[in-house]
Amino acid sequence: MVVGAFPIAKLLYLGVRQMSKPVANRIKAGARRSEFFKNYVCLPPAQLYHWIEMRTKMRIMGFRGAAIKPLNEEAAAELGAELLGEAVIFVVGGACMVLEYSRQAANSRRKEEELNQNINSLQTQLAELTLVTETLDAQLREVNRLLLSLPAPTNK
Repeated sequence: MVVGAFPIAKLLYLGVRQMSKPVANRIKAGARRSEFFKNYVCLPPAQLYHWIEMRTKMRIMGFRGAAIKPLNEEAAAELGAELLGEAVIFVVGGACMVLEYSRQAANSRRKEEELNQNINSLQTQLAELTLVTETLDAQLREVNRLLLSLPAPTNK
């Protein structure tokens, strides 16, 4: 019984994805502490997300054109840090998927090349055997021609 190779790559990808969660939490904590990060990385996406979410809810409830108040800075910083953490996890997961896809594509390409080499080898062998068969057929016809050209034996 042949056992397939243990999928080390998949295990590594799973490990990277699991490690991305604590890294995302550390990034979120850093984003909350840093004023630059908070003001320029966390707050704008959080306010945009809040605006889109509230606009969608208002339209679903039938309120058109109602003004939406922006989140306070603390809530926006918290939401922005959460969005950033989720984005990190999403990007790492997406990168793992892309790497797995490229690995599978490379394996598929390698198997296809091996199959093409085998097919080419078999075609070459078939051509050689056809040539040998034609040569032997020609020799057999020549031997038959020589046998027919010999005088028939006479019985005395």
